[in-house]
Amino acid sequence: MISSVALAVVLGLALIGAIAALVFTEVRSRSGVPPRPAPAAVTGRDALNVIDLGLRSLAAECMRAGRALPDVYAVVLSGDRLTLRLSGADPEAPPPWTTDDSGEEWSAGPAQLGGTDLGVASDAAHPYALTVTIGLDRSDRVMVELSRASAAISVTGDGGDVRKLVRALVAELITGPVGRHAEVTLVGSAATAEMTLGLGLQSTRLHTVATLREALAQESADARASAASGAASPVTQVFRLIEGSSPVIVQGRAPRLFVLDAAQFRDEKEAMTHLNATDALLVLGDVPDYGWRFRIGDDGSLDTGPLGLRVGVHAGRLS
Repeated sequence: MISSVALAVVLGLALIGAIAALVFTEVRSRSGVPPRPAPAAVTGRDALNVIDLGLRSLAAECMRAGRALPDVYAVVLSGDRLTLRLSGADPEAPPPWTTDDSGEEWSAGPAQLGGTDLGVASDAAHPYALTVTIGLDRSDRVMVELSRASAAISVTGDGGDVRKLVRALVAELITGPVGRHAEVTLVGSAATAEMTLGLGLQSTRLHTVATLREALAQESADARASAASGAASPVTQVFRLIEGSSPVIVQGRAPRLFVLDAAQFRDEKEAMTHLNATDALLVLGDVPDYGWRFRIGDDGSLDTGPLGLRVGVHAGRLS
């Protein structure tokens, strides 16, 4: 008898809990509060296509308006908004972009970008080709424009995690739509089989060299040969940003990312002076002279330092 009463009480409590949960769900749905998007909505190839379209359509609108490109250092994709973070206030955003109160963030809904006539921002030009995913903040995809670092970008933390993150950055630039014109050069010991597995066969834009001096010398030789022959580069117009946020057209030169380890960085510091202002340099390990430092935590989070971007899980762990 006692057991029957206890069972009835337990079942009654369970029924009450279920009804309460249903009532809460109904109230929440009627309140109009949208659920957080699932991470899959911002991590796949379709998400990269949205970001690529957004950046190229932005270039088209700025060119049509005869205005400078905004100085974007980060891009965040949530389920329903694409947000650009600017290094300074710029309150005059071209449609369909809108600004926040500070003028330092521009945003647009992905659906608003679908009808954009890319026009001059065609497949042969991309304004932010070194924009790459560094990880997720809950269910937001967080990207940075590597060329905006004023000096080397240091990636520190557990050695295995550092290599995973850097490999993810390289892979996205080589295989993704945003970095379709970027050149990536792995220098010295950074050119490991782990870093290049499968990528070298997919693109001629991935290079390996023994030293940074060798890479820069080869670029100078190629430039001289191209000038002498009058041959046009496959990348005829690449819109880049330089210090001060003024856009320039770089004829015949693709945006470049160089990857090397900390020891080689220290050995070749003098060669750094020959890099272009729009190049990016990614260093595996801690170095004293850096523009940005990304520190990987034991839990897979990423501390972006002064950039102030929150990353709960870095891109190397997403795959």
